[in-house]
Parts: sequence; structure tokens; C-alpha cells
Amino acid sequence: MGESLEVYIKDLFSNTVNELNVNNKNKKYAETFSYLGSKGHPPDCILKDGDAIEVKKIESKGSSLALNSSYPTAKIFANSKLITKACRDCEEWEYKDIIYAVGVAKNNKLNSLCFVYGEDYAASAEIYIIVREKIKNGIEGLNNIQSEKTNELGRVNRVDPLGITNLRIRGMWNIKNPMKVFEYIHKMPTDKKFTFMAIINDKKYYSFDEKQRNRFENIVLEEKKFEIRDINIATPDNPAKLKNAKLITFYI
Repeated sequence: MGESLEVYIKDLFSNTVNELNVNNKNKKYAETFSYLGSKGHPPDCILKDGDAIEVKKIESKGSSLALNSSYPTAKIFANSKLITKACRDCEEWEYKDIIYAVGVAKNNKLNSLCFVYGEDYAASAEIYIIVREKIKNGIEGLNNIQSEKTNELGRVNRVDPLGITNLRIRGMWNIKNPMKVFEYIHKMPTDKKFTFMAIINDKKYYSFDEKQRNRFENIVLEEKKFEIRDINIATPDNPAKLKNAKLITFYI
């Protein structure tokens, strides 16, 4: 279901949800994306001259997102050690805004979908790196163990008397899903067949093309199941500071 959700998100952005011809879909993907992801490395895709997208599947609105060895990302940088060379070379870029696209899917059915930008959801990289480095340095500084430099949190060699057992220490990051995080703004209803929520800070929202923005806002006005309203959200690095944002919801 995770792979199916990823394909569905790519289809939404490339307008190929109903495209059954694989060649036509691949051509449309090539027109829409500059990068299509690699397993185990963020992001899942990058829009041409646009944002990166990371897709996550959970089975309930209360579940956390499993990020494994990658800490949460406010923005994605071209010099990051977490990305592949293909991702780094897909465009001329320094950093990208990243959309977390989170779907609640169970029994082959998508129940909820949420879009939120990393900068409105995750702290700056330095927050996570400080914690990671403190743990790494603590492990490497332990007495009476033979540690080894590694990109993981740590590696201890020759643990047993025979010197044949090694210990790899890996970080397994997770983060509360955005539907849970932003319950102070909006609680997703439980009596609907499908629910959608997106949060976009005002600076990002007004950076989009004005004609496209107006077209979208007209659709919202015409469709009663849609709603867009102004909200204030906490800044991830300093919750004492609020910033203006838009909440977009859609229910079936």
C-alpha cells in the first residue's frame, strides 16, 4: 500500500490518475518531475523547478511516521549526505522546500490524506544533528570498547572474547503525523469516507503563480466540500512565535 500511495501522489501531481498507458504515464512523469526517488533515501520525488515530496503511509490517524535513519526535514539541501548523487544532480539547486504527503490507508483503501510543508512541521536540521552527534560522541568515548568511525550512530567491534562479534548502532527516527500535530488547529472528522487537509504558510502560499492561486480559490468557492481559512501555526524552532498560514480541507 505504501508503494501504491506513492504512485497515487505522483499521479495527482502529473495528472495521470486515470492514465492506463504506461508509456504515456512515463512521459508525463518526465515532464512533471526532475527526480523520481530511490528506496531508503529522501525525497520520493522532486517537481521540476519546484518542491520535493516525501510520501508516508500510516494505518491510523494516531500513528507516527517512521523515518528510519533520516531525521525530519524542514528543507532538503543539495549537499545533504542523506540524498543520492542522482537527486543532487537532477537540477541546479541549493535547497528545496519539501512537502510531506501523509496518507492513512488500511485494507487497500485510502481514508485520509494530508499535505504539510516541512518548514511548518519539522525543526531545523541543526536541532536533530546536535542530538545525533552527542549520542555518537558518547558511544565513541566509552572506555574498554573498540569503537569505529561510521555514518551510523556507532559501531563497536570485537564485543566477545573471541573478537568475532560486532555491534552496529543505528538511529530509528519517528515523528508524530501532521494530523495529530495540528489537532490544535483542526481535528479531522471520523464520520467521513475520505478527508483531506493541507497546511501552507502564507509566505509559501503567496509565492505561487497568482492566476493558479485565483483558479484554485474559485474552485474552493464553487465546491461546498472544500474550505480554505486563515490560521496561525507554531514555528517548529520556536513555538512562542506564530506564523500566518492557510488551512485547506476537503471531505467526502
